[in-house]
Amino acid sequence: MASDGNQSSEWVTEFVLEGFPNLNGTRVELFSVFILIYFLTLTGNVLIVGVVRADIRLQTPMYFFLGNLSWLEILLTSVIIPKMLSNFLSRQHTISFAACIAQFYFYFFLGASEFLLLAVMSVDRYLAICHPLRYPLLMSGAMCFRVALVCWVGRFVPVLGPTVAVALLPFCKQGAVVRHFFCDSGPLLHLACTNTKKLEETDFVLASLVIVSSLMIIAASYGHIVLVVLRMPSASGRQKAFSTRTSHLMVVTLFYGSAIFLYVWPSQSGSVDNNWAVTVVTTFVTPLLNPFIYALRNEQVKEALKDMFRKVVADFLLDKHLSKKTVR
Repeated sequence: MASDGNQSSEWVTEFVLEGFPNLNGTRVELFSVFILIYFLTLTGNVLIVGVVRADIRLQTPMYFFLGNLSWLEILLTSVIIPKMLSNFLSRQHTISFAACIAQFYFYFFLGASEFLLLAVMSVDRYLAICHPLRYPLLMSGAMCFRVALVCWVGRFVPVLGPTVAVALLPFCKQGAVVRHFFCDSGPLLHLACTNTKKLEETDFVLASLVIVSSLMIIAASYGHIVLVVLRMPSASGRQKAFSTRTSHLMVVTLFYGSAIFLYVWPSQSGSVDNNWAVTVVTTFVTPLLNPFIYALRNEQVKEALKDMFRKVVADFLLDKHLSKKTVR
C-alpha cells in the first residue's frame, strides 16, 4: 500500500476496540452486568440443549430446532462477549487482525444461520398447526436433520466472500480504532484507506436478502397460524395460543428490528456511533430471552427440567451415600 500524506504505508496487524466510549467511567459495573448476562445466557441455553437431548418426550421437530437455536445462541454470544469482557479489565483494548477477521466471519455466519433457523421454526409451527395430519410425514426425523444441516452449512460460503474482501482491504495504521465493542462491518469499513462503496452495497444486498426473505417467511407462517387460531371454537385455546405466539413474536421483532436498523438501513455506515447500542439487543437481549420465551415458559420443558434435576440430585445423594459406606 502506498503512503498517502500522514497515513502509514504499513499493513495493520491489530485493531483497537473502542468499546463503549461514553461509559468508560463505569467499566467495573459494565463488566459485572455483562458477565451476569453471559452466565445466564449460557446457563439457559445449555439447559435447553441438555434437556432436549435427555428427555424422550422432547424428541419432536419443534424441540429439535429449539436445541439448534440454543447452540447458535451459545456460539454467537461466545464469539463476541469473552473478548469484550477481557477488554473491560485491560488497558489495551487490542485485537489481532486475524482474530478480528475471524470474529467478523463467525458473527455474520452464525447470525445468518439464526435468521434461516427462525424462518424454519416458523414453518414448522405452521405445518404443525395448519396441517396436523400431514405434519409427521412432512417433518420426519430425516427431513429435520437435513433442514438443520442447511441452516448451519448453507451460510458458510455466502459469508466467506465478504469476509475475504474485508480481509484484503488496506487499512490505515494510524486510525486502526474500531468504534465498536467487536469487529462489525460498518466500523471496519470506515477504517479502510480506500473507497468501500461497492463493498458496502454488496453487504447491503446480502443482508437484505437474508433478513427480509426470512422475515417474509416468518410473517406468512404466523399469518396463517393466526387465521387458524381465530377459527378455534374454544376461547381458552385461542387465548393460550395467542399468549405463546405473542411472546415469540416479541423476540422476533426485537431481533429483526435491530438487525434491519444495523444492516438494511440505507445509511448504516453513517450511524457508527449509535450501532453499539442497537447491537446490544441482538448480542445480549435476545440470546438471554430466547430460552425463557421459547422453552422455559413451556409446560413440557419445565416438567422435563424438573425430572432431570430430580435425577441429578438423586444420583448425587446416592453417590454420596455409597462413598460414606465405602469409607466405613
